[in-house]
Amino acid sequence: MGAAQGSCEAAWLTPSFSRWTLRGMFDVVVVGGGVVGCAVARRFTLQGARVLLLEKAADILSGASKGNSAILHTGFDAPADSLELACIQAGHAEYLAIREQLGLPLRASGAIVAAWSAEQAQALPRIVAAAHANGVADAREITSAEILHREPGLSPAVLGGVLVPGEALIDPWSAPLAYLLQALENGAEVRRQTELYSGTFSGIWNLQTSTGAVQAKTLINCAGLYGDVVEERLLGATHFTIRPRKGQFVVFDKAAAKHLGTILLPVPEAHTKGIVLTPTIFGNLLVGPTAEDQEDRARAATDEGSLRMLVARAEAMLPALRGMPVTAAYAGIRPATEEKHYRVRHEPAQNYIALGGIRSTGLTAALGLAAHAWALHNGTQSLIRAPIPAPIAFPIWPQAPRLAEHDTRDWQAPDHGEIICHCEMVTRREIEAALAGPLPARDAGGLKRRTRAGMGRCQGFYCHASLAALTAGRFA
Repeated sequence: MGAAQGSCEAAWLTPSFSRWTLRGMFDVVVVGGGVVGCAVARRFTLQGARVLLLEKAADILSGASKGNSAILHTGFDAPADSLELACIQAGHAEYLAIREQLGLPLRASGAIVAAWSAEQAQALPRIVAAAHANGVADAREITSAEILHREPGLSPAVLGGVLVPGEALIDPWSAPLAYLLQALENGAEVRRQTELYSGTFSGIWNLQTSTGAVQAKTLINCAGLYGDVVEERLLGATHFTIRPRKGQFVVFDKAAAKHLGTILLPVPEAHTKGIVLTPTIFGNLLVGPTAEDQEDRARAATDEGSLRMLVARAEAMLPALRGMPVTAAYAGIRPATEEKHYRVRHEPAQNYIALGGIRSTGLTAALGLAAHAWALHNGTQSLIRAPIPAPIAFPIWPQAPRLAEHDTRDWQAPDHGEIICHCEMVTRREIEAALAGPLPARDAGGLKRRTRAGMGRCQGFYCHASLAALTAGRFA
């Protein structure tokens, strides 16, 4: 029963699904509307399956996926020969292959693993060697002089680093939104505010949910922070246990972004990858996360001591941040487990797949994990690289909201209806679009993730009344 492993070899597979599935039966039910669940729903839909995604919250991306550092990783520091590395690299390749068709942003910032002590500097050659072994051949060690030439605002206390040119910045919410939108536009269904209570398998899955019974041939568990709970409800026992790990973040004002153009990564520690200082696709500067184990899976509170520590760490690395206003602070919870690697389980006799323990690399690896789930379903260990050889001859490619600061924004176009959120320059047309279509926002958080309204300097103080009027009667 151990974690299923995979490689990155290309494979063109013949779909096993029938387009004539009985109306009340789904080929695949995906449990969990985080980034992994959205990617899995897309992959199986484009392969010809009739897919239903269940999400217990009012909107998708309401769990672990709502809080991350929004980096598209190369896998340079992933465990060698691991499923995580294979999925990161497959996901990275597929994101690059499909992003223009889905309107997804990318800022090719590159990253520097910076050493601030003699001990950290001694680790740099090992980091380069590991990156090369993982196929990231352009990673190289650079001197403190080279770092300061590239980023003159950094503290001269930096002793050296490793440059990883392929690391990049993306929008952490428009990507999974686009994955699920494409699934829906090509025939999938989604049921939000639907919790899975139980399930039995007798050739097919008979599922009991908070909104009624569902039948499916295959079930894929992408429930994130509740993945072990879902598995126990379905199989009677679980092969992994979620140990929630909270990460707090601080967001500096957009004026800070001019002081740093490259992702600044720490030399990894045994417990965590450490604290990152990075620009974002939205034009501000982010520092975090912390790594705090806790029992609570639902509540991610910030505390003043941790936030002050993050600010102090950021100021030490980038002195220009001293006195710079902080726009926001937030916390997310990562679905860590008792083991560090991804917890993937395949039970062919029960048509069950679990994609568990997907932590900080999940945003990049999601497309690769979806490909791996498809490969497991078809009895092969190969990951499919993009593009998908889909039986849908001409799939629909919806466009994600364009929120990246360096892209053309809606407020620059005519007839946008007026600007509602002036901090983030969000238009009435963008708000109305987020409240319509096949996957409308169902709560305030969902609206923020689709538009960034209320996420700027004033944190919604000035646009709250307008947003309340536009959303009246739309949220549960």
